[in-house]
Amino acid sequence: MPAVSQDPNQQILTSHAGSLPRTPELIEANAAREFEEDGFTLKRTPEFERLLAEAVKGLVARQKEQGITVPGDGEFGKAMSSAVDYGAWWSYIFQRVEGLELTGEDLFTWPHYESSPGDIKLTNMLNRRDWVKFADAYADPASGIATGKTATDFPAITGPLKYKGQEQIQQDVQNFRAALDAAGYETGFITSLAPGCAGRIADDYYSSEEERIYAWADVLREEYKAIIDAGLIVQLDDPSIAENWDQISPEPSVADYRKFTQLRIEAANYALRDLPEEQIRFHLCWGSWHGPHTTDIEFKHIVDLMLQVNAKYYSFEAANVRHEHEYTVWEDVKLPEGKVIVPGIVSHATNVVEHPELVAQRITRFAERVGRENVIAATDCGLGGRIHPQIANAKLEALGEGAKLATEQLW
Repeated sequence: MPAVSQDPNQQILTSHAGSLPRTPELIEANAAREFEEDGFTLKRTPEFERLLAEAVKGLVARQKEQGITVPGDGEFGKAMSSAVDYGAWWSYIFQRVEGLELTGEDLFTWPHYESSPGDIKLTNMLNRRDWVKFADAYADPASGIATGKTATDFPAITGPLKYKGQEQIQQDVQNFRAALDAAGYETGFITSLAPGCAGRIADDYYSSEEERIYAWADVLREEYKAIIDAGLIVQLDDPSIAENWDQISPEPSVADYRKFTQLRIEAANYALRDLPEEQIRFHLCWGSWHGPHTTDIEFKHIVDLMLQVNAKYYSFEAANVRHEHEYTVWEDVKLPEGKVIVPGIVSHATNVVEHPELVAQRITRFAERVGRENVIAATDCGLGGRIHPQIANAKLEALGEGAKLATEQLW
């Protein structure tokens, strides 16, 4: 099955980064779900499954109307319990894996067990360098930069990891496949967590960082294969490649950080071994919370690491004001033959809706540097849980309109 549903040699294709706003009914249904005995796995019922399937069908139809040519399932199968739930993109996996249990630690306060070149250790979320630098702003509920909550608590590793999410991923695939067929798409993408991101939770079982991350790679490979075997594109979500930088204090050298990150790249490729690159997408970002981001690592220091991942498509932030200027990276970095970049052209970090002319200008910047056939215009990060649904829909419409303008200019 082709990787995308239109010919990139005739137009600028459009997509997004993954999460899209859930319907009020789906959010309400998720919030009402009960937990299994482990305390963090949400129960699924036939009524919920029917609601979910209809929501995905409606979402894909809307993407068609908005001019999105490479659609996603919006991560609807990944539970969000409120409109400001930021964690579904990675917390979902803990409901699909054995070897985890609640230990009383949480995302913001647990100690991390990472150690690598230069004695690099990840601090907990609350001690990120940017969060410490802007502590007053983060502590002020009126600042608008709160990070929200997640639908489930975060477990720790207490035994050997094993994938148990076969039924859930097959349901995600079936819902999306049916929605694509109904809307007239050939294919689309489903997101899945990368080993490096999964490996950041507390670990009371594995003896080393490398052992833990490769264990996650073995687990997640099963999910990647299920998506690919259905003729869909799998997107590996790995913000940790960039945002781990801010979670290391004191700031490490770039060389040490690159060595620290290399393990995560190699684990991703291990999980992707022998899988078809034309059905693989990789997403990198600097974290999606609405904060200052003044301590982000520069893209130029990690772009070659990103390109080492065995994927055809590379999604990254390029529209928010902290990283928009970095399109010039592609003047010095040659995109390998057969690869495609999927830069963010509209941002999740502002309620201002980008003008289609600006969208076209941003697209053209990349097209002039890597070739018009090697660009898919997308969003910086997921829009679900970060901006109001009306605004998210307006941004996707602006993206579609801007891509048409860029197509007229470039062809």
